Amino acid sequence: MDESFVTAIKDYIRPELLVLVVVMWAIGYAIKKSKVNDAVIPYILGVISIVLCGLYIIGTCDFTTYKDIILGIFTSIVQGILVASLSVYGNQCVKQIQKANE
Repeated sequence: MDESFVTAIKDYIRPELLVLVVVMWAIGYAIKKSKVNDAVIPYILGVISIVLCGLYIIGTCDFTTYKDIILGIFTSIVQGILVASLSVYGNQCVKQIQKANE
């Protein structure tokens, strides 16, 4: 894996939310087995990831002003998109490695 990619992960995704990458991967696998159209799986994972990140932000931050609330929403959306994207990217990497080894 490219070193700059790993650095980007460390710099942009909160370390405590990295566990959600594995959770999203597992959820994506379950959704795939349920015969949902492959094209919508990344969107489903994105929404679930944003909600889970939002729950984390709500549970760990104090919201005293409207700016705090807006920042919490923004952080939830950005972290959720990054986590979901990383899980989809990881899944695609595994698939490409498997194809190369066939």
